[in-house]
Amino acid sequence: MSELPDGLIAFGPMANCTLALCPVEWSVFQYQPSLAANALFIAIFGVLMVAHIVQGVWYKAWSYMGCIVAGCILQIIGYGGRIMLHDNPFDFNAFLMQIICITIAPVFYCAAIYVQLSQVYATTPYISISRFNPKFFYWIFIPADVVCLVLQAVGGALSATGSTFDAVAVGVDVSKAGLILQVIVLFTFLCLSADYLFSLKRKHPGQMSKQMRLFLLFILFAAILILVRCIYRIVELKDGYFAPNFRHQPEFIALEGAVMCLAVIFLNIGHPGPVFHPRKKGNQDSPELRSDDLPQGEAEPK
Repeated sequence: MSELPDGLIAFGPMANCTLALCPVEWSVFQYQPSLAANALFIAIFGVLMVAHIVQGVWYKAWSYMGCIVAGCILQIIGYGGRIMLHDNPFDFNAFLMQIICITIAPVFYCAAIYVQLSQVYATTPYISISRFNPKFFYWIFIPADVVCLVLQAVGGALSATGSTFDAVAVGVDVSKAGLILQVIVLFTFLCLSADYLFSLKRKHPGQMSKQMRLFLLFILFAAILILVRCIYRIVELKDGYFAPNFRHQPEFIALEGAVMCLAVIFLNIGHPGPVFHPRKKGNQDSPELRSDDLPQGEAEPK
């Protein structure tokens, strides 16, 4: 596909163009990805991953750590692919590395957010405030997150195996479906979370601990940033890989790379460890909230 004069191929599994043979304008991006920006993102996600590993081991927050670390590893692989594209913008394997790994990485961050906020709603003394049983968040949002992951991964795979522009377009459409579903699921989750927290504030004002408020603040900020990023990626892929929206590097750096770095930083700051797994003598690493994280005057749930 994308055959050019003299038997040159610019895009696809059979691509044989290099910068020595073809101008960069013939590549799918029509630019060389920034070496400095992508190296910086690899360094940032690497540092944040190490920080999450340290926090996860210290607080024994294994599931949260696993989700975030998986996302960071995918980001590092993806930006590694973009560095390879800097050297050769026609490298199809590098293109697949970045399009698949960077696209699906936030799904793992969403899983961590869904699990932790569901845990908050399940352990608070005011469960009745929620319009839904807290188990609803597990039964609906985690499976939906898995579907988002599958759609985005399958879309990337279809793009990899497509031998025509139409076949690649099918893969792009499947990836977009996964991103759109992710936006719907995440937006719904944020609306339900906001409804619960506003109800809690209205009916029991001033009774949530500062530590819990900070945890919720940062983890919800991270979720909002992921939502913004997903909306951007839908717009970017709206007309496929060969459209102008897909070829703006500054927007990608700002709304994909920088936004996701900030989201993972917020997930570091809003780590659930101090709330759910405090390092105190006699603590059994229970997932329940500590007594000083419960509203004043309430007993710790048994």
